[in-house]
Amino acid sequence: MTEQATTASVDQKTKEAYFTASQGQLIWQRFKKNRSALIGAWVLIFLILSGIFAPFLTPYDATVAGRDKDYMNGAPQIPQFCDDNGCSWRPFIYTTTRERSMATNFRWVSTVDDSLDGRRYVQFFVEGAEYRYFRIKANLPGEALDFEIPGLKFNTHLFGVDKGMIHIFGTDDLGKDIFSRTLTAINTSLAVGTIGVFIAFVLALVIGGVAGYYGGWIDSILQMLTDTVRTIPSIPLFMALAAFIPDTWSAEARFFFISMVLGLINWPTLARRIRTHLLTERNQEYVLAAQLCGASPGHVIRRHLLPSFTSYIIVDLVISFPYMVLSETALSFIGLGLKDPVNSLGVMLQNVTSADVLLNYQWYFIPVIFFIILVLAFVFVGDGLRDAADPYSDAGK
Repeated sequence: MTEQATTASVDQKTKEAYFTASQGQLIWQRFKKNRSALIGAWVLIFLILSGIFAPFLTPYDATVAGRDKDYMNGAPQIPQFCDDNGCSWRPFIYTTTRERSMATNFRWVSTVDDSLDGRRYVQFFVEGAEYRYFRIKANLPGEALDFEIPGLKFNTHLFGVDKGMIHIFGTDDLGKDIFSRTLTAINTSLAVGTIGVFIAFVLALVIGGVAGYYGGWIDSILQMLTDTVRTIPSIPLFMALAAFIPDTWSAEARFFFISMVLGLINWPTLARRIRTHLLTERNQEYVLAAQLCGASPGHVIRRHLLPSFTSYIIVDLVISFPYMVLSETALSFIGLGLKDPVNSLGVMLQNVTSADVLLNYQWYFIPVIFFIILVLAFVFVGDGLRDAADPYSDAGK
């Protein structure tokens, strides 16, 4: 009887917790039961943190300033602990020298020094190239818009070698470290997606909220605007914008311009969903009670209507993130988006289009793997959140 009473008490507390839980708590409980979504969330957190702390995690500057002129198009250097000369408690790589040989028609020939003297030992928390956190620099068209916040200066990197340089993902044709470029590119692509999603989110809230709350001729006009934006073809638009952007624009100006355009053309879908929800909820009793108490339309929308489906807005934003990243990558890949010296996933994917890379420099495809993992992580997390936010889904069963 005691065990039965205890079990009944636990079941009763579980039911009470379920019926008293907030919408966010219910979504989180359902989300945790989706294993693929949970794994995707951890992978996504890892990639986001890797991009944010890329200057510390990578040994060298991702731009031309950090290139290794003696190891261009170099293969990945994998640290090891043992070789024919014995084992070491410190991981090491070999010293590689390159020279042109007449026997290979003056192509580069690499010579590996696998002796004890040729070892380069890996060290942690080494000093290297200077980098800054919380630095904000705007170099936009027009001197009046230029400003810079210096931020905090550091020069400590997670790892390096006692002599020479190490490239665990290899180098490109200019000698730039692909590992450093990859993590920096993840951060850049996520930054473009964040700015684009934020712009689209604000526009969708304003336009969708006004259209859904007021209805009538205001709704008709705003829906005509929404349909007009939706019918604009993306690729011809960006081809025209690419021709419009002058070559004198800085990398920062091109970055902000591409982010703004991505946000300006991707708000209609979320705006329609917000409009549909407000059209349904605006005649509910709690909305009428707020209006009778003298609440303004902005207050009713902001404090009563939008919070009623905040979780669905968050889900929509997470789902739209990979499409923003895909858009930036695709545009940069075909030459209409970001360009060197900016490091983004799309810019790096431009380097894998030649047959020479496929045959001789396969390590150029490492950023492609990170790009696929990033997009899949966003997709799994977005699908998991969508199922968890849907009360009629089987995710919670």
